[in-house]
Amino acid sequence: MTKLVSRFLKDESGATAIEYGLIAALISVALITGATALGSKLNAVFAGLSNKMGDACTTGGVSC
Repeated sequence: MTKLVSRFLKDESGATAIEYGLIAALISVALITGATALGSKLNAVFAGLSNKMGDACTTGGVSC
């Protein structure tokens, strides 16, 4: 019985799984944060392009 308890206390496989889970969670948070920031910047770029195209359309005398 003492060998069983001793082996159970030395077993670190659960701790390793938890560490891998935490690493995966941190990577996921970093990816989501990066994608959100990139999406915001892309939205601003496309809005600026849309405004410039609209301005060019109205000032160029062309019916758009």
